[in-house]
Amino acid sequence: MSIRVLVYSDDVNVRQQVIVALGRRPDPALGEFEYVEVATEPVVVQNLDSGKIDLAILDGSAQPAGGIGIAKQMKDEIADCPPIVLLIERSADAWLATWSRAEAVAALPIDPLDLASTVTSLLQVPA
Repeated sequence: MSIRVLVYSDDVNVRQQVIVALGRRPDPALGEFEYVEVATEPVVVQNLDSGKIDLAILDGSAQPAGGIGIAKQMKDEIADCPPIVLLIERSADAWLATWSRAEAVAALPIDPLDLASTVTSLLQVPA
């Protein structure tokens, strides 16, 4: 069974960095990742509202709509919102990620090992 991961950024390079960092299967205990690349807020909302996304990775610095605000909106509006990882450039923005109710943060530039660890911990089924 595949895991659908939404990757949002207005910057195609950030989206590609995420996908390359995680690869097709970052953990043998999980299924293969299927990526949904998104560059605009309305498409993020549409995909998350569909209920077909297992995890969302949102660029906190995306323009014109940042991932932090989108995360807050989705957590407020979608009853069964999937886990959200926010990509942040400054550690000082971590409090905003907490405010948005995102489950985790990852630093930009992306550290592949840290991102994979963060993502897989959110998707692991407790034994």
